[in-house]
Amino acid sequence: MKTQPSKPLMEKIFPVLSWGRTYSRQDLGGDLTAAVIVTIMLIPQSLAYALLAGLPAEVGLYASILPLVAYALWGTSRVLAVGPVAVVSLMSASALAPLGLTQVADYVAASAVLALMSGALLLLMGGLKLGFIANLLSHPVIAGFISASGILIAISQAKHILGIPASGHNLPEILLSLGQGIGQINPVTAVLGLAVLGFLFWLRRGVPALLQNQFGLSQQLSGTIVRIGPVFAVVGTILLSWGLGLADQGVAVVGQVPTGLPPIGVPAMDAELVKALITPAILITIIGYVESVSVAQTLAAKRRQRIDPNQELNALGAANIASGLSGGYAVTGGFARSVVNFDAGARTPAAGALTAVGLTFAAIYLTPFMYFLPKATLSATIIVAVLSLVDLSILNTAWRYSRADFAAVFATILLTLLAGVEIGVGAGVITSICLFLWKTSRPHVAEVGQVPGSEHFRNIERHSVVTDPKIVTLRIDESLYFANARRMEDLILDRVHRGDGAVKHLVLMCSAVNEIDLSALESLEAINHQLADMGVSLHLSEVKGPVMDRLQRSHFLQDLTGEVFLSQNCAYQKLRETLQD
Repeated sequence: MKTQPSKPLMEKIFPVLSWGRTYSRQDLGGDLTAAVIVTIMLIPQSLAYALLAGLPAEVGLYASILPLVAYALWGTSRVLAVGPVAVVSLMSASALAPLGLTQVADYVAASAVLALMSGALLLLMGGLKLGFIANLLSHPVIAGFISASGILIAISQAKHILGIPASGHNLPEILLSLGQGIGQINPVTAVLGLAVLGFLFWLRRGVPALLQNQFGLSQQLSGTIVRIGPVFAVVGTILLSWGLGLADQGVAVVGQVPTGLPPIGVPAMDAELVKALITPAILITIIGYVESVSVAQTLAAKRRQRIDPNQELNALGAANIASGLSGGYAVTGGFARSVVNFDAGARTPAAGALTAVGLTFAAIYLTPFMYFLPKATLSATIIVAVLSLVDLSILNTAWRYSRADFAAVFATILLTLLAGVEIGVGAGVITSICLFLWKTSRPHVAEVGQVPGSEHFRNIERHSVVTDPKIVTLRIDESLYFANARRMEDLILDRVHRGDGAVKHLVLMCSAVNEIDLSALESLEAINHQLADMGVSLHLSEVKGPVMDRLQRSHFLQDLTGEVFLSQNCAYQKLRETLQD
């Protein structure tokens, strides 16, 4: 059988060399169309997410230019759009708030340092081939964290909708702050903010059906129009704010946005700053990577394409480094913009580079028009976007399926809301790991017997099977390692003692055992010796090849009082014959 030749080394390092060689005019057409649509969508979105991160509006644009170019060079997804996203923006704000920075320039520099640290961590993980780390966070925990973050983000933006001063990075702080400022509501801001909020919700829920039923547009086209809908709100409220002089009536506006290219340079940093940001950088790195890879894999599957998780670490690392060096902040692959990119017909990562060109044009020529943009409009855009991420049905699903998973999800949501995003995601990760250790430390061990008339062996408590009081077979449904070795030892010896001296052979059916570590090996040796003192032989059956290879490198097989059988049926038949003799 022929094997596919592996990619040249340079193509693995720079995937652009792979798709760039076959780039066609048709690819350019699809990429250019997608770039125009995504650019229109990203302008208000980038400004809004910068506001969420507590940064000047232009930083959102800066974080959406060079990172897209970097990902186009190193990324393996054809349609992933990299830039600021809601959850990472919130995490950045939470990371920077405790620093107590009062100067905007210092705050912006610290956000760039955070992006550089995240990029360095991603590159380190890519060099060590740690793409599998995405599997260490369970989907329920991620879903719970994103839902709780969405709720936090939406509530935190109420201050801009109502025009009142408020602060806080967890639910109690935010609600208390909003309550204290409720008497300072600006009526004009509130009317404008609620109107834009209502318009955007209607745009998402009512317009798709209207466009499809009344105008005959396809579901894909109507969905794209809805996703770029915030542009209409931005243009409309800018004109309204300018024409009615809303800034003079107390409506907060974006104000002067610097015109020009992103500033290139290394931000000022010191050891204390790096030390303060290391934990948030690790959390942002993990969450950002998991979110990005999930989006990339989902969209790649729709076109029967594949991504390389390890190379994605390098690509996201390069994107964050580019963002940190160009006045931006931490970025990752975004769901909404990637879906728009996909639906609009993007064929290669060049669509991202073309989008960067469009955003550069916006940063140079369109920023003066942003002066009168109400912050309430940007907040409404954020609220509508993040509420689509909230899915609390995961609690009901987890409760019905697995109480242990429910505990992890509930702890993540509760602590994210009450203590903030860093503690919330940290608690989710720790809870997941603890639950994994708890589950695997208490493996399911079933005593099995032969199904009459067959060579199959099943649980004696679930099936009508044939057994022999002198032969006990225990099927261990978990790999054996330090956390469950002692429990396995106790279960085996307890079962032999319950045999009242009738047991002569004990067989461990290892069909589900993928690994036996050194601690478990020592327990097996202890079991072998204790059973020998009781006149019971220990046997193994259905041991997998890699497990057997490791056992053969020890003295265990030489000291084993019994045998290793290829199948459980072989073990049962031979041992019965031995007893009859």
